[in-house]
Amino acid sequence: MLTRQNLITYLVALFIILTLNFLLPRMMPGNPIIAIYGDVAVIQMSPELEAELTERFSLDQPLGRQFVSYWVALFQGDLGYSYAYNAPVTEVIFGRLPWTLLLAGLALIISTILGIMLGIESGWRRGRKFDGSLLTGIVALSGFPDFLLGILLLLLFAVNLQLLPLFGAENAYSGLSGFQRLVDIAKHLLLPLVTLVLARVGGGYLLTRNAMIGELREPYILLARAKGLKQGTIRYRHAGRNSLLPIMTRTGILLGLMVTGVLFVEVVFSYPGIGFTTYEALTYRDYPLLQGLLLVSALCVLTVNFIADLLYAKVDPRVNYAR
Repeated sequence: MLTRQNLITYLVALFIILTLNFLLPRMMPGNPIIAIYGDVAVIQMSPELEAELTERFSLDQPLGRQFVSYWVALFQGDLGYSYAYNAPVTEVIFGRLPWTLLLAGLALIISTILGIMLGIESGWRRGRKFDGSLLTGIVALSGFPDFLLGILLLLLFAVNLQLLPLFGAENAYSGLSGFQRLVDIAKHLLLPLVTLVLARVGGGYLLTRNAMIGELREPYILLARAKGLKQGTIRYRHAGRNSLLPIMTRTGILLGLMVTGVLFVEVVFSYPGIGFTTYEALTYRDYPLLQGLLLVSALCVLTVNFIADLLYAKVDPRVNYAR
């Protein structure tokens, strides 16, 4: 079970992240509004809006008062105001987040399961033709950046063959609903999803294969074979299961980073998720939105690693004895 020390560690890390998110823009020289929103935004900002933002974030008050106001705003779900979108940062982020969760979540699940299954089979058949061919193909595929794979798939299936849409998450003005809308969303999702799966399956495969090879050398595998257990039982229930702990670590990290980890793929396909929003925020120098996006990413990393820490003992009971 998770110890009190682990919980305190996560809470301290969360406090440090939130504090840095508060301090960094205010440590910059000059007007805090300029530091937070940038020169271009301030020039275009009306005096009324500037006064309202100054009052909302207590920027005319001492730093301690600003810190208190910052925490009060966080507990109220107020991450600031996006000048580029002319909307609260929370509204912008949670309007785009479902698309990223759909894309990155499915990609992570499919690539992890596929990597585990292929890694177990490849490790079990180490040195054979199946293992050599699969290892060569996946290593070669892993050499391509995800955005390059996306561009190649886009050119082939959307431009040349015209089988799938070029960009977006759905046809916004088609008026589709129900099952037809789901089909439309699936068509827009397919290319970026395949791109992410192809780009990420290699890491899980190689990690599982190496872990599997190591587990097959353990004495308990020799004992299981001596008992006459079925090959499938040894492969999956014993060696395969004990190979999952490093996969859980990797999956936990990737799951936490999935919010912004799909940046390049979303940009290639103009997919309206958090990654594409991050690109737009960088383009428009929308610093409050960037701060909000980075904060959400950090919270995702901490939360998922916290959950992964809880699940380790379920996969490998030896973790409890190591604590």
